[in-house]
Amino acid sequence: MQAFDALIVDCHASTLATGHGWGLIADAAIGWRNGLLVFVGPREQLPTDAVATSTRVHHANGALVTPALIDCHTHLVFAGERIAEFEQRLEGASYAQIAQAGGGINATVRATRAANEDELLAQSLPRARALLADGVATLEIKSGYGLNLESELRMLRVARRIADTLGISVRTTFLGAHALPPEYHGRADAYIDMLCAEMLPAVAASGLADAVDAFCEGIGFSPAQTRRVFARARTLGLPIKLHADQLSDLGGAALVAAFDGLSADHIEYSNADGVQALARADSVAVLLPGAFHCLGETQKPPIAALREHAVAMAVATDCNPGTSPMLSLRLAMTMACTLFGLTPLEAVIGATANAAKALGLADRGRLVPGLRADLALWDIAHPAALSYWLGGAGALQVFSAGEPLFCNSAGE
Repeated sequence: MQAFDALIVDCHASTLATGHGWGLIADAAIGWRNGLLVFVGPREQLPTDAVATSTRVHHANGALVTPALIDCHTHLVFAGERIAEFEQRLEGASYAQIAQAGGGINATVRATRAANEDELLAQSLPRARALLADGVATLEIKSGYGLNLESELRMLRVARRIADTLGISVRTTFLGAHALPPEYHGRADAYIDMLCAEMLPAVAASGLADAVDAFCEGIGFSPAQTRRVFARARTLGLPIKLHADQLSDLGGAALVAAFDGLSADHIEYSNADGVQALARADSVAVLLPGAFHCLGETQKPPIAALREHAVAMAVATDCNPGTSPMLSLRLAMTMACTLFGLTPLEAVIGATANAAKALGLADRGRLVPGLRADLALWDIAHPAALSYWLGGAGALQVFSAGEPLFCNSAGE
């Protein structure tokens, strides 16, 4: 075996290698070359000269190593805040009432349209840094607070700049069908016409979007309007995701499955046919307990049906200014367990391997030779602790494709 570019020794590892168990290895070693894992196993199985010949050796001092976490659903790029709406909801106003009164998504649209690219980056970077410190090396970031071509492209450029600034992986999603912009009030079909004819082709030509999303809901867009967006996206070669069945059952899960979508997200109200459609399409169900909690919802996602039909379940923060101001994927994992009934193992897989699948990424999410060396080191004894603690210290260290992004540990 050739020398490793880097090698971690004196660690324990949770490989999640099969997707069904922790894959724990005591006294493990992990080596990589050119950003890809080439050795994951007991330290005693290392070649005798591995430490001496490796370019970099990280002494983990007994830390636990897991795949770096993946936050597969965020609205992290935006300007302004909506703290007043938090107070309004506590006083009894519903999400729909706030939106109808000019708040909600359109409040953030006004602030985001008014921010230039550097201002938007400056406001968004602290949120991305918080998730990185929480062990996240891959982020999905949606647009959707611009709702015109100029502002939507600005959001997508800022998302790419976050990746360049922090060294993390960012997958961008065009969410032009997030809400009806004020200039199209009462003309939803006309907005969808423009989105399909002008915005989607321009976004595709820009190369700034990795997928297309929509908000299919009574306060968003109808199934018929959403279907038109998805049909156009498919002609442009862009994968599909959907905010599906969050507040009501509009058949969103089945709709996104019909387009072989990467994921159906929220899905609190998805029916049995929708779950079966997700299973047939091999689409991922992305669970977003932060929004469920903040909105005071009581309708839980159909976890038992998802398990019965072997639908992969991911967990994400849904980081956004209105309904999920969450900056910890570990907290989302905890809430997925306590609010939705996931097991700690399901939650960790949901924030690693299944989250990667929800982004169409087959090269990360498990500690397996040949995959990316995206790693997180933790000062915990067992990976179940990631879904146990409410807050507390984040990751000791995070690597992206073998490159250290930051280090809170004492030794190297």
